[in-house]
Amino acid sequence: MSKRDRKEYWAIVHIFSSYNNTIVTATDLSGQETLAKCSGGMVVKADRDQSNPYAAMQCGFRTANELKDKGVTGIHIKVRAPGGNKSQTPGPGAQACIRALARSGLNVGRIEETTPKSHDHCRRKGGHRGRRV
Repeated sequence: MSKRDRKEYWAIVHIFSSYNNTIVTATDLSGQETLAKCSGGMVVKADRDQSNPYAAMQCGFRTANELKDKGVTGIHIKVRAPGGNKSQTPGPGAQACIRALARSGLNVGRIEETTPKSHDHCRRKGGHRGRRV
């Protein structure tokens, strides 16, 4: 089978990266059918380590292996932070996850930032004087 005869299959990998967890979901191009998913809690034992780069990297490799088994050759990546009236910056796992997906042998098409931005947002949770610990 020559390279021209081989069919390319593409998927979208959605990375939700907050400061508490990293969730990786791979869907088809329409975004309706989930092909693979993984979260930080599925790969590390310690509860506090869910958002760290190691957990995100393992999630990336695990998702990539599942996609390869299903015949996917290329991916588009969408990175998302909590957004809205919460944090606008992705957590520490986003970069590590993108790097793991790129290293796994899949072709990377676009990397897009899809954090929801608030235009005139609702009041933030926590009350007038913030969360008192």
